[in-house]
Formats: sequence, C-alpha cells, structure tokens
Amino acid sequence: MKKEQIKENIFLTVLAVALPTMLEQILSVLMQYVDTAMVGNIGPEATAAVSTSTTITWLIGSIPVAFGVGAMTLISQAIGAGEQHKISQVAKLSLVVAIGVGIIVEVICLVCSPFVASWMGAEPDVAPAATRYFFWISIPIVFKSIDIILAAAIRATKDTRTPMFIGVFANILNVVLDYIFIYPMKLGVDGAAYATCISAVVGGVGMFVVFWRHKEFDLSGKLFDFDRHIWKRMERLSFPVLLINVASTAGYVVFAGLVSHMGKVIFAAHSIAVAAEELFYIGGYGFKSSANTMVGITYGEQNYKKYRKVCTSSIIATVCVMTLSGVLLYVFANPLMSFFTKDAQVVALGTKVLKMVAFNEPFFGLYIISEGIYYGLGRTKYPFAIESCGMWLVRIVPTYIGLHFFNQGLAYVWCCMIADNVLKAIFLTVPIKGLWHKSITDR
Repeated sequence: MKKEQIKENIFLTVLAVALPTMLEQILSVLMQYVDTAMVGNIGPEATAAVSTSTTITWLIGSIPVAFGVGAMTLISQAIGAGEQHKISQVAKLSLVVAIGVGIIVEVICLVCSPFVASWMGAEPDVAPAATRYFFWISIPIVFKSIDIILAAAIRATKDTRTPMFIGVFANILNVVLDYIFIYPMKLGVDGAAYATCISAVVGGVGMFVVFWRHKEFDLSGKLFDFDRHIWKRMERLSFPVLLINVASTAGYVVFAGLVSHMGKVIFAAHSIAVAAEELFYIGGYGFKSSANTMVGITYGEQNYKKYRKVCTSSIIATVCVMTLSGVLLYVFANPLMSFFTKDAQVVALGTKVLKMVAFNEPFFGLYIISEGIYYGLGRTKYPFAIESCGMWLVRIVPTYIGLHFFNQGLAYVWCCMIADNVLKAIFLTVPIKGLWHKSITDR
C-alpha cells in the first residue's frame, strides 16, 4: 500500500473514531443550551442560582474523568498489544473504580451541599435555590461516575457510537423533563435539578448495561480478579490526570468566585458566555478522545510510523475544526447571547467577551489535542505541571490582581483566560515530536 493511502486511511480512521464523540458532545451542549435558556427565562436570579454550582460540578465530574482516561489508555494499549486477558482485567477494575469513586464523591458532595452557595459568594436572594439545586444534582453522582468511566472504556475499543446514543438519549430526556418540571409544573430551579437527577440515573444505568454486555470485555469470574500491577498502572495514569483536573477545575471555581463578586449582571454574562462557548470547542474534545484511543493502540503495537501519522492527522483536523469554530463563534456571538437571555446588559457584555475568545479557539484546540496524545502514551505528569502553572500563575493570580488592585472589568478577566490557553498550547505541543522515544525509553 502506498504511503499516501496509508496516511489517508489513518486520517479517516481518526475521523471515524472522533465524529461520534463530537456529535454526542455537540448534541449534549445543544441540550444544555435549551436547558440554560429555559432557566434563563425564569429570571437572572434563577440563572445565577444554577450557575453558582457550575464550576463545582465541573470539579466533581473531573474526578471520574481522570479514571476514565486511565481505563481508556490501558484498554487501548492492551488492544494494540493483543493482550485479551489484560483487557478483561482492566474492564473489571474500571467497573470497581467507577462505583467506588462515585460513592465517595457523592457522600462528600451531599455533606458539603449546605455550604456551596456561601463558598461561591452567592447573593442572599440566590443562595437558597442554589443550595437546593446542588443537593439534588449530587444525588446521582455514582451513576454519573459509572457513565463517564465505563463510556471511556467502551470508546477505547473504537466503539464511540454506543456511548453517543446513550448520551444523546439522556440529554433529550433531561430537556423534556426540564420543560415539564419548569413550565407546566412550575417548579422553577428545583424542576431543573429534578430533571438533571433523573436523566443522570438513566444514563448511568444504560451505560452499565451496555458495558456488561460488550463483546470486547470478558467479565466472567470474580469482579475483583485483577493483578496489582494493573491497579498500579491505573494509579500512575489516573492520579496525575486527577491532579490536572482538580487543579484546573479548582482554578475555575476560584475564577468564577472572583467574577461572582463583580455583581449579578457581570456574573450572568460570564456564566452564559462560558456556556455558549462550550459548543465551539467540542470538536477539540472529540479528537482528543480519538487521539487518546488511537495513540494508545499504536503504542501497544509499537508502531512509530503509525503514531506519527495519528498525531499529524489529529492535530491538522483539530486546528481546522477549531479555526472554523472560532469564525462561527465571532459571527454568532450576539445571537447566542440573545438566545440565552433577554437582558440587554448581559447580552452586550457576553457578546464582547465571546468575540474576544473566538481568536483563541485554534490555540485551545492545540492544547486539547496535545493532552490526548500525552494520555495515549501514558505520560500524564508533564501535562499536570503545565496545566497547574497556566491556571494559577497566568489566569488566577493576574485576575485577582487586576480586579482587586486595578478595578479591571470582565474583558480583562477573559484576556487572562485566553493567555492561559495560548501558553498551555505552546508548551504542550512543542515537545510532541520527541515524545514517543521518551515513552519507549521509560516503558
């Protein structure tokens, strides 16, 4: 087969693995758009109540995501090496970890739920609804953990369509229940929380059933039948990713907390703009999942040429998609903000920062896809160092200084965020060329 044909096939494979995940996440974000718009129509207080715990829920979700990366990397590498017994052991470990992590995080969140609103600086008229909302969305965390980790394990087999179908169904259910609870039943913010709770349970149960029956996983025998070496590998892969996620999402929490003290209008504009931007970087996360899987398989096969082609294809596709996303975000910034809220001040301020961040999308794509490549090779410590330094030294500290000492506004805050993303993209992308040889040496 000619070199051009090999490259084209790998490029198409990368696309085939990435597209279902991209579609799933795009539809998920669109459903969240509708959800946010329905809550926004209740009033700014309702939007603030739901947004108060947004960054906390990111932090919660990042914990099972870390172990999902470990599961995806180990399973994809075992598939590449043809180690069926190891695939079975990692699958069993993934299920045990999903349940265990979910239970621990859920208990912690339920205990902390009365204090979250005050921690996030919610105003007195917002705090009661924000507290109830966080309590109800904390109840199904064990199901969310099962959903996230087992979906990552399934995607490692290149089966990205099944998690997509389950995710789409759960999100559609969430929107339907949102409408019923918020409008006909007039439950307001509480109704949105009930809808989230029910759809999360349905998604987790659905993912568990599919995982248990999946043809790639032999789950016969004892559930705890896995080598200590497998657990140690999972630890070495997952804990740096967990630290990355905790460092970044904790930074988002602090970042949102700083903005929340700027007033309801500014915080609403910031929160809605963050939600609106999410749709436009989904492409990067779709390719990140694909790169994690494909790089893991090539590492298991010990195929350096294929690894290079996977990296090249993933980076080119991601930058192209994210550049297009940036253009679309700039053009549709105002209609997007108007979709979420009718408040003229919120729309104007949100439009301004969205047009700013549109120029950041290609860099954000580079940052995202580079992480996927590192994860596929099982190298997670360096991304942790870069993520931590970027978040806290480039984003948080300058934001604090600008707000407290120089009375800067929301545009300045978003400039700090953009600078963080650009620098992380540079420091993660540059070393990729020599990454394979370092990974083989450390094996």
